[in-house]
Amino acid sequence: MLNAQQSQDSTSQKSGTGLPSKTPTIKKKGDFKSNAIKEYNEAYYVLNRVNKSIGLPPNNVNFQTPQATLEYFIVSSRENDYKKAAYALNLNLLPSNLSHKDAALLAEKLYFVINQRVKLNWDDLPDRPDGQIDIQTSTNKAVAGNPRRSIVFGEVELDGIDYVLRLQRVKYKDYGAFWLISPNTVENIDALYKVYGPRKLDRMMPGWARIKLWNMPVWKFVGALLLILLCYYIGKLFSFYLKKFLNKSKKRWIQNISDKLTTPAGVAIGVLSFYLLLNNLISFAGSFATTLYAILLIVVIGSVTWFFMRMVDSFMLYVAENKIGDTTMEENSEARKMLTYISVARRIVTFIVIIFGASVILSQFRSLEKLGISLMASAGVATVILGIAAQSTLGNIIAGIQIAITKPARIGDTVIIDDNWGYVEDIRFTYMVVRTWDWRRIVVPLKQVISNSFENWSMTSAHQIRPISIYADYRIDVKKVRKKFKEILETKESWDEKKPPVVQVVDTTEKSIQIRFLCSAKDAIEAWDLHCELREELVSYISSLEDGQFLATSRVRVQEFPSHNSKQ
Repeated sequence: MLNAQQSQDSTSQKSGTGLPSKTPTIKKKGDFKSNAIKEYNEAYYVLNRVNKSIGLPPNNVNFQTPQATLEYFIVSSRENDYKKAAYALNLNLLPSNLSHKDAALLAEKLYFVINQRVKLNWDDLPDRPDGQIDIQTSTNKAVAGNPRRSIVFGEVELDGIDYVLRLQRVKYKDYGAFWLISPNTVENIDALYKVYGPRKLDRMMPGWARIKLWNMPVWKFVGALLLILLCYYIGKLFSFYLKKFLNKSKKRWIQNISDKLTTPAGVAIGVLSFYLLLNNLISFAGSFATTLYAILLIVVIGSVTWFFMRMVDSFMLYVAENKIGDTTMEENSEARKMLTYISVARRIVTFIVIIFGASVILSQFRSLEKLGISLMASAGVATVILGIAAQSTLGNIIAGIQIAITKPARIGDTVIIDDNWGYVEDIRFTYMVVRTWDWRRIVVPLKQVISNSFENWSMTSAHQIRPISIYADYRIDVKKVRKKFKEILETKESWDEKKPPVVQVVDTTEKSIQIRFLCSAKDAIEAWDLHCELREELVSYISSLEDGQFLATSRVRVQEFPSHNSKQ
């Protein structure tokens, strides 16, 4: 039975057993005053019995430090001497009539679980009786903290709960304090072994099949390769029959996305099958098992994430291609608005799915907790570095959300950015693609779209009025030109008649007048083509008037002065 009461006894070695015995208190020289360092042996659990069924450990056993106790347990187990290893267990929570054979069996089971699922970090296990780790200062002096009576040496998941494996410092009668594997850990060995013990094939394999390669039975490698091959065909068959099933559907959208979903679905099923079969049939041990199961977990979650990502992506692409009108027509503003919403939503949902999958993967690894602690220790520097590095990317992602809400530009809009005239071809996570009239692509960061001004000719309506400017001589009859412009315009199908023809003299120079012609078209392309045709015909008409007499003309006046000879 455990007692949490602390005592102040000191320890050394008692003759006749492997446990420390009582000695006089050791004091540090000098005046401690109020900052006295506590004695290293003041923290432990006091017991009124220790392993009554198997007795105290032999004389030559050293259990004075956590590292020594666990090392004794591991080394004895590797030598298959589980009766010796059982001395490192605190059996006080088990029945008092437990035999030494039963205790050895518990030690064997615990060693199997540790070897299977626990990565021991010996550097983190103290080699001091008080359970502390020496910290060296810049003056090369060890600094001690508070003594500890409980040390965690591993963690294993059991029934969805992170179960902690501990060593505890205990004291029995007049023996000095020593370390044992905690009674709570020992009490749960059978439950842990049931989950992480040998798999079906491990128990079925005969002795001759257990030839080892790299300290691992060869049959396990062969079995794993056969499982990979089996699960590959399971994934291929699932993909084939899923595609066949989906293609039978009368719903067109299911048929359209079947090709894009069957491959990731087959990969996900194949990887998941391998993970489940391996986990139930073959057990690997040691650091190899830790690495293998970590990689498998990443692949399983990654493949499932890929499937959901492709499913969302394929569905939104189908909606964009089949449920939205023609976005090439600028007057179809509703279709362009919906396509913009879907484009931005598609990427945001994809981003969320990736982040969720990554967070699930990271949450499965307890070793990342130390990484998190290390990062927190340098949080100031890390925050500055990450802030500077991610500022542009995060800013562009947020700008993309702003564009989706405020709609300063939509897919299909005609825009002028940095004196480049083009069409918004796509809006992605961090940038917008503008296709120019000559088929160039301009990549514009979304922060620039939000922060800087640009022209959007399709924001409220695709309808557009463009001017034509022509310079002519002062003597030209503008009324005659106005009449001709109306006649020409009425023959053009591109003219949408929303803006009546307008002819105005808008400027004069020392050589000519500037005449501006205005008319409208349904969108920027029609307006451009229409104005090019009108400009050509108007220049031809003015040139034909009186053999080009009314074209812009530079005049030079020459005056002759009489000479002196002529007066004579």
